[in-house]
Amino acid sequence: MRVYDTRHGRRLVAAIELISPGNKDRPESRRAFVAKVAALLQDDVCVSLVDLVTIRQFNLYGDLLGMIGRPDLSAGVQDTSLYAATLRGRKRLRARPLLDTWFYSMTVGQPLPSLPIWLDVDLRVMLDLETSYEETCRLLHIA
Repeated sequence: MRVYDTRHGRRLVAAIELISPGNKDRPESRRAFVAKVAALLQDDVCVSLVDLVTIRQFNLYGDLLGMIGRPDLSAGVQDTSLYAATLRGRKRLRARPLLDTWFYSMTVGQPLPSLPIWLDVDLRVMLDLETSYEETCRLLHIA
């Protein structure tokens, strides 16, 4: 899902990526997915990742942190295969850019977290994954 700021020429400000089994099945698929997310972050797009894939045990969030040179943030997350995360970069004058991260480990059968989605430097909305999931199940008549 993509979120655009129509006040500023339809500039992409946020992306929500639901990780699929295909994103995790082969090394080249994992690299392509991580490169796409890294490019979005480079363009100052807030990116949220939701990984509910139980059949492949790769952690693309940890791979992303390694690719962008922030493996220090991945301590303890590589062993987590189900998670939700939001990342946003913030550029600073004459200093290394900041990377804000929110990481939530998930467990099958437990409620899904809420993720911050940053639309601007100081404007965020919360994406309530559990409520969204329940509403989708209701609309699709899934028990």
